[in-house]
Amino acid sequence: MARLSDVIISNPDVKTFPQLELLIRHLGESGEMFVEMDIKPDFRDTPRKWEWILESAFTRGTSYD
Repeated sequence: MARLSDVIISNPDVKTFPQLELLIRHLGESGEMFVEMDIKPDFRDTPRKWEWILESAFTRGTSYD
């Protein structure tokens, strides 16, 4: 299981929510089964429904771009 906090810490070059969303899409395709939303992303452009957006991105992967 991947934790969102670990993903963010491991990728310090990610500076915006859309970049994080793309990273989560790739994570879903890499074989991870679950992602735990243990923290709220601290980006200026983090939307209110950030959990739903990231869960959806994790499930869809990059095939729906």
